[in-house]
Amino acid sequence: MLSLILHGRKSLELQRWRNLRFAVNPLQYSSAFSSASASLQDGRKGHNFTASYLVTSLGFTTKLAESISKKVSFEDNVNPQSVLSLLRGYGFRDSHISSIITNYPGLLTLDAERDLDPKLKFLKSRGASTSELTEILSKVPKILRIKKDKTLSRYYDFVREIVQADKSSSSEFEVSLPLPHGPSKIRNVFALRQLGMPQDLLLPLLISQSGAVNGKVRFEESLKKVLEMGFDPTTSRFVQALRMLYQMSEKTIQDKVNVYTRLGLSGEDVWEMFKKWPTFMTNSEKKITQTFETFSKCGLVEEEILSAFKKFPQCIGASEHNCVDTFLGLGFSKDDVAVIFKRLPLCVSYSTEMVKRKTEFVVKEMNWPLQAVVSFPGVLGLSMEKRVVPRCNVIKALMKKGLIGSDEPPPVGSALACTDELFLRRYVRKHDDDEELVAELMGILRGSRAS
Repeated sequence: MLSLILHGRKSLELQRWRNLRFAVNPLQYSSAFSSASASLQDGRKGHNFTASYLVTSLGFTTKLAESISKKVSFEDNVNPQSVLSLLRGYGFRDSHISSIITNYPGLLTLDAERDLDPKLKFLKSRGASTSELTEILSKVPKILRIKKDKTLSRYYDFVREIVQADKSSSSEFEVSLPLPHGPSKIRNVFALRQLGMPQDLLLPLLISQSGAVNGKVRFEESLKKVLEMGFDPTTSRFVQALRMLYQMSEKTIQDKVNVYTRLGLSGEDVWEMFKKWPTFMTNSEKKITQTFETFSKCGLVEEEILSAFKKFPQCIGASEHNCVDTFLGLGFSKDDVAVIFKRLPLCVSYSTEMVKRKTEFVVKEMNWPLQAVVSFPGVLGLSMEKRVVPRCNVIKALMKKGLIGSDEPPPVGSALACTDELFLRRYVRKHDDDEELVAELMGILRGSRAS
């Protein structure tokens, strides 16, 4: 294992020198405010109550509360309130509790006195301070699922060492240190730590039930393959690739490759696709052929479909509805649909609701023609809250003041396809001589509505 770690780190250093890039995002839009009084959409009583409780008791946004209510639900506040009271009694602040419940919603359904209190007492009895306990359990709350005290202490101590190492001058353990004793999962996570995997990726693996870091031989074989392919351990894609190779047998992998080669791709093509989007390998033959047929119905020929597969493997298996009918129903012609899918193959994965919502906004709210979507289908993949609505509100505010120079909005690409910096330069900073107007436009970008 040690030689594998050393080899992997050397390979990664070489790769990082080759692929060094810098990315700057000059403008960060703040999230839209979610009102606690917003109506909750879930029809079931338990889910409605759960979402409402999370909003009022923990200050969660409605969107987050509804998402959590799909994972866990309760019809009264007796049990969750006892859990929150217990945590607060041990010194957990609301920020800690919010983080814990977001990552481990099931905690609210546990019996506070029977399931949680004994574990918290045990950890405190081992010398854990309040600040240490709250920090570690906020990062990895699911270790509270561990039943045996000895195993719980091992996992807790391991997480503590990682957290403390990140706070020290050296953010990594020394490679010369021996691998820790105990469960194989801890040894394997330690190995990933040595390769530079950050906390936010590493710690979830420690308590994951997927099995990707269990055992010895299988894990080492999978890790070696992932490193040889050049995946970066600091990215989530590395974790996805490790999971795929660990969970799938050689025969299963070869069967998947064979499906793609029968469609016209080479084995090399398939592995290049794997590097871009590892989870595409989980698609069944039925889903693969279904996506192929969907693209064909949209007007793409075989060569164009295979090109789309190679560039965007994440679109494979994503289509669950009749994409063609969705676009035709909005007024696009068959030729328009073909152009849209050639330019943006990923739209095969967009839901009918998303396509309708964004197309209708562009056409009805901004008076852009349908051809604007054909010329720039990327608008369908942009965030409404973070980009489309704020920028369009700026455009509408400028048009209302007669500052665009036309009664029609600028080309959709000019307004929505450009970078944040370029948008600011085109539509905001050009009015720097009017400080009040610039302040108004910046307020709109940050979430205000154009009046």
